[in-house]
Amino acid sequence: MGFSTDAIHVGQEPDPATGAIIVPIYQTSTFVQEELGKHKGYEYARTSNPTRAALEKNLAALERGRYGFAFASGMAAINALMTLLKAGDHVVAGHNLYGGSFRLFDKILKDFGLEFSYVNTCRLVEVEKAFRPNTRILFIETPTNPVMEITDIAAAAKLAHGRKVLLAVDNTFMCPYFQRPLELGADVVVHSTTKYLNGHSDGVGGAVILNDPTLADRLKFVQNAAGAILGPFDSWLVLRGVKTLAVRMERHNSNGLKVAQHLAGHPKVNKVYYPGLPSHPQHDLARRQMTGFGGMLAFETGSLENARGVLNSVRLCSLAESLGGVETLISHPATMTHASVPPEDRQRIGITDGLVRISVGIEDVEDITADIDQALAKI
Repeated sequence: MGFSTDAIHVGQEPDPATGAIIVPIYQTSTFVQEELGKHKGYEYARTSNPTRAALEKNLAALERGRYGFAFASGMAAINALMTLLKAGDHVVAGHNLYGGSFRLFDKILKDFGLEFSYVNTCRLVEVEKAFRPNTRILFIETPTNPVMEITDIAAAAKLAHGRKVLLAVDNTFMCPYFQRPLELGADVVVHSTTKYLNGHSDGVGGAVILNDPTLADRLKFVQNAAGAILGPFDSWLVLRGVKTLAVRMERHNSNGLKVAQHLAGHPKVNKVYYPGLPSHPQHDLARRQMTGFGGMLAFETGSLENARGVLNSVRLCSLAESLGGVETLISHPATMTHASVPPEDRQRIGITDGLVRISVGIEDVEDITADIDQALAKI
């Protein structure tokens, strides 16, 4: 079946008990057993819940994976993935990760004996140099947040597998509509379902999708034992959002390109980061491994004062954390999403005080550009 058909139907079959076309919200903590040792597939809601199970089946199908696991947040999903490791294991990670991922790795997991190296994963020679005998995972985002660097997933997978290292890809920015890392050779895909998969800024969640049955068994154990599961109502919200994922992503993509093109010609904008622009250094790679460029972009205003002027002057765009909702969100990475990254590291990877990030929504694009223009006019 095609992507849109799978998004609407896989795991979302009519309820056999009532014929309801929408998966019910099974808002229950436990399930009555017919007799000792005999139940209907569910015992306790932390272990499994029918609404969550429907979502997990759906997301696995969209990423062309065999197993899916839904967690309470994107960070909970990444943390669960890292529990596959043990003290003394080493992770090679991108140098331009989401600030929350860096915070988890650097401020928490290091204290449990995991080791991390951060490199520009766009340059695979740097990745290869960073590998050690104890390296177990190569963890990348592509495109990166917020400067939109692109890593060649197929080449990274080949390099990792040559060293018996797992390749994990955070696919939140692109979602499976525009990019499917498992098909390009990745072993694991992680998502913040909060973003494009949900798409309506009304729920927080995360997911891990993979094909290996041994890893899947371990993750299922971790999901139950650690308990950071996605609740039934939030699972239902993502199922609701996924039904319109294809049409939403098409609009995000078209609006994102138009906003990027508009900003690229603006006299008060120094630089635009968007893989759909021919000026992007990895534009050709993005065209090969992605079927669209999405709705995320960033632009350089030149100073914190200029960035503040823009952010405080928007009217339609909303100054807020997060991304991927139907409404346009605008943010300041240096003090918001990446505040946990040391200032010298932010500067080195291009997250300047003048950088502004936009999650372009699905409003009329002329209204979005007009709002940005009036805000830029204030600086």
